[in-house]
Amino acid sequence: MFTYVVVYEIPVYGVHHFSLNLWKSYKPVKDPVMKPKWVNELEKNQPLLDLDTVILAINSAAAARLALETRVGFKRSISVFFNISSRSIAFMWQVLAIFVPTISTLFYIALQLFHNVSSFGSKTWIYTTSARVFCTTWTQIQIRCCQILYWPIILQDNGLRSHSCVEYMENTALHRHSMWSSLAVDLLLGNLMGLALLVHAESVCQWILTFASVITNELLRSGSVWLMGVPAGFKLNTELAGVLGVISLNAIQIWSTLWILFSFLFIYFIKGLALLGILFGATIPAALIIDMVSIATLHVSTLHWFISLLYSWQIQALAALWRLFRGRKWNPLRQRLDSYDYTVKQHIVGSLLFTPLLLLLPTTSVFYMFFTILSTAIAFTCILIEITISMIHSTPYIKIFLWLMRRRRFPSGIWFEIASCQNDSLEFACHDKVCSSSEKSYRNNNRGRNRPTIMVSVLRSNFLSIGESLLYFSFNCYYLHLMQGSSWDCLCISSWGGRSRLAC
Repeated sequence: MFTYVVVYEIPVYGVHHFSLNLWKSYKPVKDPVMKPKWVNELEKNQPLLDLDTVILAINSAAAARLALETRVGFKRSISVFFNISSRSIAFMWQVLAIFVPTISTLFYIALQLFHNVSSFGSKTWIYTTSARVFCTTWTQIQIRCCQILYWPIILQDNGLRSHSCVEYMENTALHRHSMWSSLAVDLLLGNLMGLALLVHAESVCQWILTFASVITNELLRSGSVWLMGVPAGFKLNTELAGVLGVISLNAIQIWSTLWILFSFLFIYFIKGLALLGILFGATIPAALIIDMVSIATLHVSTLHWFISLLYSWQIQALAALWRLFRGRKWNPLRQRLDSYDYTVKQHIVGSLLFTPLLLLLPTTSVFYMFFTILSTAIAFTCILIEITISMIHSTPYIKIFLWLMRRRRFPSGIWFEIASCQNDSLEFACHDKVCSSSEKSYRNNNRGRNRPTIMVSVLRSNFLSIGESLLYFSFNCYYLHLMQGSSWDCLCISSWGGRSRLAC
């Protein structure tokens, strides 16, 4: 007769609970030796014990005991104090659930009124252009409005199901506190950034103006002049390089003149950015910085679009002329190349066009590569800021804080620690994995005898590390989607040709 006793600590909300969710799924090791048939049949059999149901019952032990004590009528001082404290906390939570959504709804109504007033006459080109230019900022404002409207869902009572099991209560609490913790960290970072910008507004403004002047003079103008000569030893077409270089220098000069004329407004923009960070958090000013970078580099994007269009037309013309020499013609209906008999005049005209286009291709390619590198660098900077915004929104701050305070709230799998094994009148303590030789001899001598045996084990839990908890709770839900947005599309478009970041 064999008796197995499992001792476990009753799960308590905020302290610990048990879970069967494993962080890693280990693959079985292939055994080179062929297994007997009875081993395969044993592996195919369903386990007699449903561990999910057992763990659910263990996690619900505290709620069951509390319900039993309440129903039976035990009047303990501790339970009375616990009931009073729980009722007071529930009452305070209900008051907060009424107050916070009311303030949030009023704030949201004010934002909607401001949006309706600003969008009066939405069919005008001014409103449409501003909506396209500041699309990132409007997206972050919509996210903040959704967070404001989400407060009633966060603070509402989720019913008896979430309170019956400690694991359900933990998951509900983590989901409930993730939104306000992200919003609190966003506001904290915004206040730090806003106060720093307010204190050093003049120095920041001066540094940005100096940086823009250095980029314009040392990179854009010098690069355009360098391309008009003999860049890296390449012999380019002087006339075409001169035309493209003059167009680039004129566009850079026009934009530099406008930048100098409106540079006195930049100090007010810095202060407005600081106030936005203090009031709305760090993500909205960061989104506004992305839009302002796109506006400040509009001349680079325009030049890249123009040269990309010229380069694309040139490549398409060369491809069409090459098909003419091969006697092939593109069939747009069937989406294939068909044979076609061209006339002698068509071959002569094609030859006259193919030669200059092919000789002018290196010049166009050099200008295209230069402005593609600049546009890609600008797009990469905007991508880094967008990734930072997404990480601020999606990082589970409350999970990190709770892991640092109490790691036992993040279990990952269970295991059994053998405490003792008693056979007749002799008891073995098996806290260690290694037993003595006398115990082994006693077991060997009494093996096969039908004697009552009692084994006592303690149910333990494995716990997630800080990296595993972050990846387990965040990577699958949020960070995986960072590389699927429109930023990488814009980056690919900027380096493909025929389009620019303006199309994004």
